[in-house]
Amino acid sequence: MGSYSLWQQEGIRLKQKVKTSSLRNNVTQNDVSSSTVQQQCVCDFVCLEVSLEVERAQEEWDALESIQPVLAEDLTPSPLISFNEALQHFQTTDLGDLLKSIQPTIRRTGLAAISHFLFGPPRIHKDLVEERDLVFAIAQCSLDNGQSVHMRVLQTIYRKLTCTRADCPRYGPHWENVGFQGSDPATDLRGTGFLSLMHTLYFVMDPEILPLAREIYKLSQHPVQNFPFCVMSINMTRIALHALREEVLSKECNRRQQVVAVLNDFYVATFLHLYQLWKSQQKTISDSGHVLKEVELFAKKNPKQFLKRLEGYLKERRAGTGHRTSPDTLSHSNPSPGDTGSRAGSQGGKEGKEMNFTGVCELPPEMEGEARLI
Repeated sequence: MGSYSLWQQEGIRLKQKVKTSSLRNNVTQNDVSSSTVQQQCVCDFVCLEVSLEVERAQEEWDALESIQPVLAEDLTPSPLISFNEALQHFQTTDLGDLLKSIQPTIRRTGLAAISHFLFGPPRIHKDLVEERDLVFAIAQCSLDNGQSVHMRVLQTIYRKLTCTRADCPRYGPHWENVGFQGSDPATDLRGTGFLSLMHTLYFVMDPEILPLAREIYKLSQHPVQNFPFCVMSINMTRIALHALREEVLSKECNRRQQVVAVLNDFYVATFLHLYQLWKSQQKTISDSGHVLKEVELFAKKNPKQFLKRLEGYLKERRAGTGHRTSPDTLSHSNPSPGDTGSRAGSQGGKEGKEMNFTGVCELPPEMEGEARLI
């Protein structure tokens, strides 16, 4: 009992001491407990904030680790594509649905059909029909972002014309630099489809005719005589396609036992003629509609001469004798429409640059029986 009393007394003494000490500091026991809880809450809140900051920092660091550094030497552009590789793509692709909708020849009736049969050009050989139909099927094919070959063709054209090594974005105003009319080249391919890109690809990838392509491209950038290069190229394809459909190229195709190669050469020959006419006669964008119409009619009347003239031009280049800039070997009997106003038009170069470019498809169609321009 004595020892228990001593412990009890000691406990009472300690309680009084704590109470006295608390009173001396003007703090009650409840205040001490409340202060402790508040301090603990503040500590927990600070710890939570720190944890969240650490977690966010870790996430940001993880994200940085997932980003691979891109050095200049790592920016490998897509490989250029040759015309033959692109053509092989279409030769090995199922184009059955497109082949059902092609019109490889003109539908003629009545006297027009009889006259064409008796006096018109020969029909294309049966063993060339498949190749001819392939051409028209490609002209029905639209640009497909999901096809790597299509994208490589587009990139190759841009890089060869601008002499750049890096790929460019699929969409953007940079396409206007090579003569498309907007940020998406696909919108300019109406009527000729992917065939127009194939022709431009041939133009820039054949080493013998690439210098001509760059000369024409340079003229298209002229401050006064400028024109949209790729849109003009599309119109050259349209003229070539019309000539093939109207069978004015059949004789040459039969002779060479080729369709694609003949069409390529005719496209280049037509572009050469337009280039020399445009340059020598000081044409501007305001003359484009009449010039294109004239070039089309003249090309279809003289396909053999056009092709021979291209051959002569290339021979002169190979021999290093230069080339003539005026189309004298195929000069017209009458002045070209708009000749009298060409000088006046050249003085308003800026006005011409803002004008809408007139393509062959926008001109009044010529009729031959039931024939219409596409």
